[in-house]
Amino acid sequence: MAMASHGQADYAVGIKVVPLSIIDGVVAVLIAADDGRHVLPGGALLAGETLEGAAQRILADEARIDAAYVEQLYSFGEQHSVTVAYVALVAGQGFAAPLKISSDLALGEVIVPWAGEAGGPVEVCSPGGEQLALAAGEAEILGQTMLRLRGKLDYSGVGFALLPERFTLRELQDVHEAILGVRLNKPAFRRRMLDKGWLEATGERETGASFRPAELYRYRPTKGA
Repeated sequence: MAMASHGQADYAVGIKVVPLSIIDGVVAVLIAADDGRHVLPGGALLAGETLEGAAQRILADEARIDAAYVEQLYSFGEQHSVTVAYVALVAGQGFAAPLKISSDLALGEVIVPWAGEAGGPVEVCSPGGEQLALAAGEAEILGQTMLRLRGKLDYSGVGFALLPERFTLRELQDVHEAILGVRLNKPAFRRRMLDKGWLEATGERETGASFRPAELYRYRPTKGA
């Protein structure tokens, strides 16, 4: 939806994008350094631009990502400004190219200090474990992102956006465990996923495994998922 045109004195509309992926079993975010603090990709809504169009543009220009599942999170604002936040879910090694292309980008691990769907700010650490300083409001946006993902994970197919087209049940469980922050019972998890009707066997198995290769599946969307 395109935003109506208003004078600059009315309000300014900004866009924030949260690029997330699952790397080595943890939730990873792509951020940039700005005056000693780290920020999420963001920018202003341009004239005649839709909100999602702006999010896609910022994702490409600021995070160097052209392919991602993008979903609006929420909006927040003050007297003369409003910011609309989006999450961009990136599968597999989708952060590798942006990190190689741009020295301004950095990888951060999202640390959620609350359980379940309690909600609240989160922390971000470097791959070496050092806590990164975030610009004002970024921890809250990331917290809302994790809260939304935890709330939608069991009834929607949002988690599959973090997987390659073909994946193993082990990889699917890794995604759920990373987002939920808990260990899941393997047989119960696999039974629940199969019962939902979301999985379609490809008839193929993973390659390069040193043990018995696992069966590969693909996501089969169902009504409402």
